[in-house]
Amino acid sequence: MNEPVKNFALIGVAGYIAVRHVRAIKETKNTLVAALDPFDSVGFMDSYFPESDFFIEFERFDRHIAKLNRQGTNVEYVSICSPNYLHDSHIRFALRNGADAICEKPLVLNPWNIDALKDYERETGRKVWNILQLRHHQVIMDLKEKVSNGPPDKVYDVDLSYITSRGNWYHYSWKGNVEKSGGVPTNIGVHFFDMLTWIFGEVKENKVHFLKSDKAAGYLELERARVRWFLSIDYNDIPGDMKTSGKRTYRSITVNGDEIEFSGGFTDLHTISYEKILQGEGYGLEASRSSIQTVYHIRNTSPVGLTGDYHPIIKTIQNDL
Repeated sequence: MNEPVKNFALIGVAGYIAVRHVRAIKETKNTLVAALDPFDSVGFMDSYFPESDFFIEFERFDRHIAKLNRQGTNVEYVSICSPNYLHDSHIRFALRNGADAICEKPLVLNPWNIDALKDYERETGRKVWNILQLRHHQVIMDLKEKVSNGPPDKVYDVDLSYITSRGNWYHYSWKGNVEKSGGVPTNIGVHFFDMLTWIFGEVKENKVHFLKSDKAAGYLELERARVRWFLSIDYNDIPGDMKTSGKRTYRSITVNGDEIEFSGGFTDLHTISYEKILQGEGYGLEASRSSIQTVYHIRNTSPVGLTGDYHPIIKTIQNDL
């Protein structure tokens, strides 16, 4: 028996990640009835939902959603792909309008926002779902199973390196504004921190070695891992051999010296996330707490400098620090 079609609205449809959400709505055989973005470069919608209503002003979008609900076209889910600092407000909008919220990472910027949203869930009877797509990646799931089934007292040594080059535009957009994006660790790192705590347990120690507008590094001691991490949007940090081949992104995770290769397998992860959410098996508010707390601490702590056990890549870029 076919499931009834669910009505979706989407906030932030012109954003980079929005197309994965629109595709997921389509591939789960549901419909997008309305979308919002102050920017109107959204022609890709023609390939998915050309009949969807589109708004560039929140006030008109708000009024339209209320009208649809009054007319019986209930919007059951609101997908949120807006800038990070607006997630909390847009989640509340969804719940107030009788819809579940499906929100891109980071769910919110501050840990206490999670507590307030839990109150909203209780008051409205609706749910907040977080997109934590790495938890659905087969390689990551296999690693979690290996750790879970391994010796319970074993502590792993992990190195995380993620360099994703960004141009000058980045620093002039909301992403370059720490108050709006949370900075590099939040903007490009929060899903990795979620993945690590999901596999290796909660944070026991969180040390920051350096924190700049374009790169950051630190050390996490988890229940079952010692993690040295490095995150950057600076093209100059790309390893030389990869530059030669024209690559602008470098992603590496090693566990006890063994490389965990997961550069592929990302194509369908948002669709899988949507399938789980629609089955009531997605990741809710509490699932995001550890990673939000981690990046909040990184953002608000004083770097200790290059002392102790720091990421090996730092040795090659010390002149830039």
